[in-house]
Amino acid sequence: MTFEDLNLNTPLYNALNDLGFTTPTPIQAEAFNVVCSGTDIVGIAQTGTGKTYGYMLPILKQLKFSTQENPRVLVLVPTRELVVQVVNDIENLTKYMNTRVLGVYGGTNINTQKHAIAQGIDILVATPGRMYDLALSRVLQLKSIQKLVIDEVDVMLDLGFRHQLINIFDLLPEKRQNIMFSATMTEDVDVLINDFFKTPERVSIAVSGTPLENIRQSRYNVANFNTKVNLLKHLLRDTESFNKVLIFVSYKKMADLLFENLDELFHDELCVIHSNKTQNYRLRSIEQFRNGDNRVLVATDVMARGLDIDNVSHVINFDTPDYPENYMHRIGRTGRAEREGTAILLSTETEQESVSNIETLMNMSIQLVELPEEVEVSTELIEEERPKIREHYNPIKRTDEHAPGPAFHDKSEKNSKENLGGSYKFKIAAKYKKPKTRGDKNYNKRNKK
Repeated sequence: MTFEDLNLNTPLYNALNDLGFTTPTPIQAEAFNVVCSGTDIVGIAQTGTGKTYGYMLPILKQLKFSTQENPRVLVLVPTRELVVQVVNDIENLTKYMNTRVLGVYGGTNINTQKHAIAQGIDILVATPGRMYDLALSRVLQLKSIQKLVIDEVDVMLDLGFRHQLINIFDLLPEKRQNIMFSATMTEDVDVLINDFFKTPERVSIAVSGTPLENIRQSRYNVANFNTKVNLLKHLLRDTESFNKVLIFVSYKKMADLLFENLDELFHDELCVIHSNKTQNYRLRSIEQFRNGDNRVLVATDVMARGLDIDNVSHVINFDTPDYPENYMHRIGRTGRAEREGTAILLSTETEQESVSNIETLMNMSIQLVELPEEVEVSTELIEEERPKIREHYNPIKRTDEHAPGPAFHDKSEKNSKENLGGSYKFKIAAKYKKPKTRGDKNYNKRNKK
């Protein structure tokens, strides 16, 4: 099958020709007629198989020219980077069409986004939080939404967007087409589908966890963090093979620590990205890596989803993810668009169970490679790797039986108070022989007269 078989319009064909695309991927081919039919659809496909074009091509084919201000298509994605990427993809496809596209996300000036919305848009790409804020401000009207696309919905649920998604559903017109695309199907996703989708048609190209055939996978058993760094330095010295390398770590602190260890040797070739970095820094890092200005990008799992960067030669898992699905998302950043790719997994003894879970999910074993002789095995442990020391007995430490008691005591008799009720004024009168007042309020007035 070619794109000619999909019966697209001339502007879309011209855009696809400029992009050099002639043949749709399986998910693009299978989902096209379902999206065009207007029924709800749930599309499951491996990462890197062109899901964005899978839903945008049929939507753009049916999207007629309009001068109305309110958006007709809403695309929700989990991260700011994905907003920028999806907007870029849509702009590439609408190069020869008069279609207004806008991307909005948090961390930037909301008033600028309000002004852009007021100019009129056809397609809105947004993160759930910022989109909901704009809808509550009344500047964004959702009454004209005909198609709702939720991209990478499992990540949204992992990031805690469930309640925001439900609130957004309440704001949208009931008569709309729901389109959901994801790389994995989880129980949370199933619940969301059953609650809000109307008998959706499922298009599944591959079972979640099926490895891409064009990605070569291997793994090393490594003693600790510092040994991993030594191995990484050894591998990255081969600039010809490792010409565009994406290194994944599990959390922000580890990303910064790894960046510091690699910075001295690969200063001009290295960049890092995680959620603590500013938006401009994150976008600049991705752009520099995409353009080849930086050869190595260190990133956290949040950045793993949906990033479409061409010609990534290697994905290196610096640590083994706890959830095997995250491993699939990570390695999906290489071998995209049917190109060859390489994935390398580094794991310590404590991570072997996670390795086993990954192999179970993929129903295959990852080839184990011996550590090169040139790589020094370090005995120095970082703080997270050191065993926690527990004191068996410390005579100086206070035991529970000697711990201080509750932080209250009975008040002395003179400070104790009782509820005197209505008889209080009579007791005061008896004590002072007259009512207790603040003085004669009319005293000064009488003297002046």
